[in-house]
Amino acid sequence: MSSHDPDQRPQAALAVVNAGAGSARTPAARDALAVLEASLPPGGLEVARTTGPEDLRRALAGLGGRRLVVLGGDGSVHAAISALHALGGLEGVHGAGPVGVVPLGTGNDLARSLGLQVGAATLAARTALEGRPSPVELVVSLADDGTEDGVVVNAVHAGIGVSAAKRARTGKRVLRQLAYPAGALAAGVAARPWHLRVVVDGEEVHDGRSGVLLVAVNLGSTVGGGARLSPAATPHDGQVDVVVSAATGPLARAGFAAAMVRGEHVERRDTAAVRGCDVVVESVDGRPFEVNADGDLSQPRTRWHWRCAGRAWQVLVPR
Repeated sequence: MSSHDPDQRPQAALAVVNAGAGSARTPAARDALAVLEASLPPGGLEVARTTGPEDLRRALAGLGGRRLVVLGGDGSVHAAISALHALGGLEGVHGAGPVGVVPLGTGNDLARSLGLQVGAATLAARTALEGRPSPVELVVSLADDGTEDGVVVNAVHAGIGVSAAKRARTGKRVLRQLAYPAGALAAGVAARPWHLRVVVDGEEVHDGRSGVLLVAVNLGSTVGGGARLSPAATPHDGQVDVVVSAATGPLARAGFAAAMVRGEHVERRDTAAVRGCDVVVESVDGRPFEVNADGDLSQPRTRWHWRCAGRAWQVLVPR
């Protein structure tokens, strides 16, 4: 049997660790690697401590049918799946099979939505070898010519989501699930609204004539370390959850941030929450805008197009 057989523990694994991440040097990371090594035959574990995208791509190009285990947060998972996607490895010759994830980041939002053992690295390491494969969606970014030019594993945001993420990074360890709404409120004080047209499955959700506070396209239910931006979202239903907030005034922003803490913002009259498979967000005033994809900030564009790819990859979850 191959190492991709879901009913058999793999005989070999490649553990990928972002050498630049603080979590790479924690006792939790060392404990997880020790479990992986002890659970495999002698010499069955290779640890790749990568330092950048090209380094990661070279490591994954040599996966060779072994079990891939990613140690890190959403950003690390995003980087690994992006690299595999670029290599054709989600379906192609470098095929990864089910991917194990040991959540070591400060946010771990995707891991929460998948039901992985956040805060229990040794248990998560065992799941990475012995867990049940579960199909997971992927958001694929499309260029203007229709070619694929990126992927998202948990969430992508435009508008205040970009500024909030920048501010939330500094307060995430202290505020945790309050960091994202607090960052949104703080960033929104000085920001002028974004005039973005939002179309989901061909239906216009927002025409862009009035400004928006944020546009979010979510697979998982939380962002920013636990903020419930799309409370009902799941990465298994074949659709993305899209949230568009027009809470641009000072009081409206404060109300939106407070409601997000309770998971009630999607019920506000100035907020639209819809589901679909194809999302286009474009500037109506010619102002390019960044997006935040799984914590990574993009280069500005005037138009973004995303499509949900159902059952695009598999992650190992607790049995």
